[in-house]
Parts: sequence; structure tokens; C-alpha cells
Amino acid sequence: MTSAVRRTPFTPARASEGALAAPRGAFVSLHEAGRLRGCIGYIDPLRALLDTVERSARKAATEDHRFEPVAPDELSAILIEISVLSLPEEFHEPQEIEIGTHGILIETRHRRGILLPQVARDQGWDPMMFLRHTAEKAGLPSGAWNAPGVILSRFTAEIVSEDPDRVS
Repeated sequence: MTSAVRRTPFTPARASEGALAAPRGAFVSLHEAGRLRGCIGYIDPLRALLDTVERSARKAATEDHRFEPVAPDELSAILIEISVLSLPEEFHEPQEIEIGTHGILIETRHRRGILLPQVARDQGWDPMMFLRHTAEKAGLPSGAWNAPGVILSRFTAEIVSEDPDRVS
């Protein structure tokens, strides 16, 4: 992340075995003064965890369209949170969501929205609010989570954070 923000050369680390070498989905969330400053990731386990985290951190700092890119003078105030995801499993009813444990993925043929488990917990949402907000994140009407053709999946996340109040 630092090299992306400072626009300096970056040599990616490589993991040849173990948990960091295994393909995993992950998101990197950046926080500054208690507020979200960027969040990018991949739900699908396409790359080694180490590579997924490195790519996500760089993109969260420089390419999250909701925020201006992180400036070099902000780096010391940024706290990094990594959410390592389980494989998504399909579900059908709101009561199958455990707030603070499950994240949600809503998919249609052309849209996809995801919210991490800690979002609903931090916002104080119940399962219905979580589903509505995830549908909106997918660019769908809030009630579209139960429309025909919509696929609901839930997942868990192991959270590693520089902020000890945010770990799982």
C-alpha cells in the first residue's frame, strides 16, 4: 500500500506454501480516525492469500471510487484491517444470517454486491436491514434480495486488524 501511495517501486512478496500460499478471498479495509477510508477485495479464491491481500491493499488506497486516493501524508494515520473470507454458501432465509458472523453476497445475472460481517455489526443492523443494504450495494432495489433469480450467499471472515477493537 505504501509504495502505491508514494508511487515507488514495489516487489511483491511470494509465499510458496502454507496459509499465505493457499487461494483465498480477502478484503482490505483502510480506516482513518475511526472512519472507512477505502475497502477493496475479492470474494472468489483466485490467487494466493498473500497476493490477494497485497493487490487489495494497493487498490483500497488508490482505486476505491468512493474515496480520493490516500495521500502520502495520511499513511501514518491509516489502520489496516484484513478480512480473510470463507467460501460462500447459498442460503434462502434472513434467519440464516448471524449478525457479526456472516457477510452477505447478493448476485443476479449482471450484478453483485457484498458486505462484510463487521458492517452489519458496526451499523447495528438486523438481518433484514443487512439484506436490504447488500441489495442496494449490488445496485438493486432494497427489497430485491428475495426476487426471482437473485442468489443469496453467506460467508464468514477471519479479521486481522491493527486496531485491536476490530479483530474477530
